[in-house]
Amino acid sequence: MADIDVKLAQWKLVEVGRVVLIRRGPFTGKLATIVEIVDHKRVLVDGPSTEEAKIVPRHVLPLSHATLTHFVIPKLPRAAGTGPVKKLWAQNEIDGKWAKSTISQKTDNNNRRKNLTDFERFKVLRLRKQVCYDIASGGMNE
Repeated sequence: MADIDVKLAQWKLVEVGRVVLIRRGPFTGKLATIVEIVDHKRVLVDGPSTEEAKIVPRHVLPLSHATLTHFVIPKLPRAAGTGPVKKLWAQNEIDGKWAKSTISQKTDNNNRRKNLTDFERFKVLRLRKQVCYDIASGGMNE
């Protein structure tokens, strides 16, 4: 027999403790963790964020409304109450890890760009032209 190395796929599995980003509904853009799997299309989620504005109450969420992230809360018992979930959430620093992720940073940048005023968009245009001019002139404009 040949020696075969079996490696686990780097898939994001639907599992208890997996952190999800909610894409639709009243909690759009907020994080929650899977507490229990209801069936193959729905999960029970709870989002005890440390920030008051980002808290997601425990509810059943269709998987089509969620995006799985790479973050997992290890050793989260099935159907754990909000107290243990909140404790493990803070212990694993999920909010801090999320803030450092590229998805979060891109979302923040997109939101900031969407909320620019007319004058701020004009300033961005002028700055981009200035950078383009500096590059084209080879830095001679200093």
